[in-house]
Amino acid sequence: MDLQIFETRKAAERAVAAEIAALVAAHPEAVLGLASGDTPVGVYRELVRLHRDEGLDLSRVRTFNLDEYVELDPADPRSFHWAMRSGFFEPAGIPVQRTHFPDAWAQGKQLPLVALARRCEDFEREIREAGGINLQLLGVGRNGHIGFNEPGSAATSRTRLVELQPSTRDDAAAVFGGLDQVPAHALTMGVGTILEARAIRVLAFGNGKREVVARTMTSTADRRWPASFLHGHSNVRLYADRAAAPLKYALGRARRSSAR
Repeated sequence: MDLQIFETRKAAERAVAAEIAALVAAHPEAVLGLASGDTPVGVYRELVRLHRDEGLDLSRVRTFNLDEYVELDPADPRSFHWAMRSGFFEPAGIPVQRTHFPDAWAQGKQLPLVALARRCEDFEREIREAGGINLQLLGVGRNGHIGFNEPGSAATSRTRLVELQPSTRDDAAAVFGGLDQVPAHALTMGVGTILEARAIRVLAFGNGKREVVARTMTSTADRRWPASFLHGHSNVRLYADRAAAPLKYALGRARRSSAR
C-alpha cells in the first residue's frame, strides 16, 4: 500500500480529484465506486469545481456507492442518497439514472428482509454489466471498516445486509441527533467486491485518524481490521494529511507530497 502524506487535507483532496478527472478525461464512461459521509466531500467539491470552471464532463460516468442505511428512505436528508445527489451528482451534471446504490427501498417503501438478498445480487450484477469499477474511493472507520464492512468481515464478502457495530453508530450519532436515532443496519458493498476495483484510493484526515492509518499500514489480512485486506490489492493508495500521519511516516518514511 502506497501512503502519500500531504501538508493539508485540501491538498490531498485536490490530488485525488485530479486523478479522477484525468481518468474521466481519458475514459468518459469510467465506472467510479464512491464513498459517502464527511471524508470524501472535499474531493466531490473539487470535482464540481472542475466541472463548473474547467469543463470537466462527468455526464457519461457510471457510479456505484458503497453503502446505504436500510432504515432510511432515499429522500431522507440524512441518507447517503440525498447527500450524494445534492452535494455531488446534481452540481457535477451526473444523470441520476447513471448512479447506483445498494438499495433497500422501492417505490417509497422499504423492501422486506427476504427481498434484500436479491437486491444485493442485482447490485453486484449491475457492477459486472458496467464492466467493473475503474477507481474505488474509500474512507476507513475507526474500527477499520471500509464501506460498512465491520470487523469480522471476510476478504471474499459480497454486497450484503450488515448490522452496524456500536462504535460505527456512535460516530454517526451527531448527524442523526442522538445514538438512538442512528439506523442499526445497512447494505454494503463487500470487501471482495471492493477488491475487484482496478484502482483503490483511500482517504484519512485529521488527528483522530492517526491510529487508524498506523494500523491500516501495519495490519495484513486481519478480519478484525477489514482495511487490512487492501494490502492484497496491486493498485491501492492511501492519502492522508499530516495530522493523520503516524509519526514515523510524517518524519519521512513514506512517500510524501509538499503540495499545499
